[in-house]
Amino acid sequence: MSGEMVSVISSLVTTALRMSIPVILASLAGVFSARAGIVAMGLEGMMLSGSFAAAYVTWLTGNPYLGILGGILAGVAMSVLHGILVIKFRLDQVIGGIGLNLFATGLTTVFLQMVWGNRGKSEMLNTIGYVQIPVLGKVSPLLLVAFTAVFSSVYVLYQTVFGLHLRMVGENPAAAKTLGIYVNRVRFQSLIIVGVLSGLAGAYLSIDHLNMFVRDMVAGRGFIALSIDILGRYTPGGILVGSLFFGIVDALQLVIQSDKVPGQLLQMLPYLVTLLAVVLAVKDVRPPASMGKIIEERE
Repeated sequence: MSGEMVSVISSLVTTALRMSIPVILASLAGVFSARAGIVAMGLEGMMLSGSFAAAYVTWLTGNPYLGILGGILAGVAMSVLHGILVIKFRLDQVIGGIGLNLFATGLTTVFLQMVWGNRGKSEMLNTIGYVQIPVLGKVSPLLLVAFTAVFSSVYVLYQTVFGLHLRMVGENPAAAKTLGIYVNRVRFQSLIIVGVLSGLAGAYLSIDHLNMFVRDMVAGRGFIALSIDILGRYTPGGILVGSLFFGIVDALQLVIQSDKVPGQLLQMLPYLVTLLAVVLAVKDVRPPASMGKIIEERE
């Protein structure tokens, strides 16, 4: 194999991993949401809020690690807001999620204008830097965080009491209640995890991937995460494979440059391939039984 080919493959792998980071985190957030019986339709808004908060805190302090903390807190705030709407007030989960996305889009656009006097983008921001990994070279520390989160979630979901309660709530909340499990409490606890992961995914986009906040910079990754949840059968291992698949296709459209193919078509490629994979797989996927359903019983 020629040195040039090795360089191309290495670049493709590194780029694919970089592209997959926010999708891994957002998809994992979707798993915890689905396991609690809640449709994670608001992931886009949570990620966007996390992106803006991370950028703003980094800009204020000059410290990107504080920016990450700010992004996480913003993601948690939006996730808890979603929980209040769909759990406490029993709003339809899809409508509540779409409303959250629209709210986040409008709010971040207004704040972007207020803070930086620009409706399109922020100033350049400090970044968290890179870590050196054999073979791969320089990668984002958040790649390690994303993989650690996936493997940790396997333990949390399948080896802890909280994970057992969460899966019971997602499958049969009425039966969970008869066993003394506080269903709404478990759901809110899961939404805090959802907020942490989605806020972190958004923070990566603004202070690591791009080093600035750009209006609507999430660019549909929240919805792609929902598709990957289906493709991965709502399991941490499954979403890891699906996210890496998306990352590879996304990297390919950056590596493949052709004057004969419109750039817009190449940019659509990862989304089209991912959605096609979901269409082919969706008939065999069974979501948690209570997902999207309103629980009428009060605790």
